[in-house]
Amino acid sequence: MVHLVQIANGSQRRVALVAEPHLACLAGVESVYELASACMRENASLSTRAQDLATGEQISYDDVYSGKSAWRLLPPIDVPGFPERVLVSGTGLTHLGSAKDRQAMHTQTATAEAKPMTDSMRMFEWGIAGGRPKEGEIGVAPEWFYKGHGDMLQAPFAPLTVTAYAEDGGEEAEIAGVYLIAGDGTPHRIGMCAGNEFSDHRFERRNYLNLAGSKLRPCSIGPELVVGAEFRSAIGEVSIERGGVPLWQKAIETGEENMSHSLANLEHHHFKFEGHRVPGSVHVHFFGAHSLSFGEGIELRDGDWMQVRFEGYGRPLRNPLRMEDKQLNRLVRVQPFA
Repeated sequence: MVHLVQIANGSQRRVALVAEPHLACLAGVESVYELASACMRENASLSTRAQDLATGEQISYDDVYSGKSAWRLLPPIDVPGFPERVLVSGTGLTHLGSAKDRQAMHTQTATAEAKPMTDSMRMFEWGIAGGRPKEGEIGVAPEWFYKGHGDMLQAPFAPLTVTAYAEDGGEEAEIAGVYLIAGDGTPHRIGMCAGNEFSDHRFERRNYLNLAGSKLRPCSIGPELVVGAEFRSAIGEVSIERGGVPLWQKAIETGEENMSHSLANLEHHHFKFEGHRVPGSVHVHFFGAHSLSFGEGIELRDGDWMQVRFEGYGRPLRNPLRMEDKQLNRLVRVQPFA
C-alpha cells in the first residue's frame, strides 16, 4: 500500500511518498487533493501515479517527525485555500467498547442493579442486528454526527484545544476514511488514516442530547494517508502521557471484524444525502472508537500528550492537549443588519 504525507516549509508545500526512513517528494505536486483530482479526471491509478512521480527531493522522515527539519507535517488531506469544501463527520456506536462507555456515561444516577438500556445502547443493538446487510441491500442507519469543516482538522503534533466554552476534551482513537467526490457526484474513497476524533465528554455526560454539540471540536488525522487501505481488521494502541510519563494506554481494535456495521453500510448512509455528493468536495469520516480514557475515569489536563497508532497505518499520530483560558468565554452578540 502507498502511504502519502503532506508537508510544508513556510509557503512551500509538498506531497511525499513514505519510503522509510525517507520521504520522497512528488514532482510538481503540492497537495493530495490536486493529485487525486487529476487522477480522477484522467481515470488513472492514484497509487501508480504517486509512485511514478516520487522522483523529487528526499527528506529525512525522522527529522520531519521529530521537528528537527524546517519541513512540518500537515493533515494528509485538505483543499488548499478552501477549508469550507472539506466536511468532517463521524459515525458512533459502532464498537462495543464505545457503546458500553456511552451506556455508563448516561446511566450514572441509576443503581448498578437497575440500570436501564439507554437509547445509545439500543442504537448499538440495532447495528448488531441490521448493520451488515447482504450485498446490494441497505442496512440500518448508524448514529451520525457533524464535526465541522476543514479548519477543524489539526496537523500531527499540533495542539487539540479545549476551547473556553468547552467543559472538557478527550481523545477518541479511530480510523477515518478520506473521500473525494467526482465531477458526476460519485464518491471515491482515496484512502484511510489514523485519527483522534477529539470530543467534549463531560458536556455529553450531562445529557445524551448534548452529543451533537460535544462533537463540534477540533480533531486530528495522519500523519499518513494510506491509499488502498483494507478495513477488515486493524489493531493498535491509544495512550496518554503526562509530564513525559505514561499515564494510560490500551490496546484497541477496529475494522469491520470488530464493528457492528459494515463499511459499505456506513458509507451508504453517509453518501445517500445529496448534499454529501457535491463534486469537488472532500469528506473525512471517522468510523468510531473502540475505547476511551474518559470511560475509565481519566480526565485530561493541559500539556498531556495523546497518541494513536494502528498497525499498517504508519507512524503514530501525536497531539498535545491545550486548555484555553476560561476568561475568553465571552457572550457572542449578533448585530442586526437592516
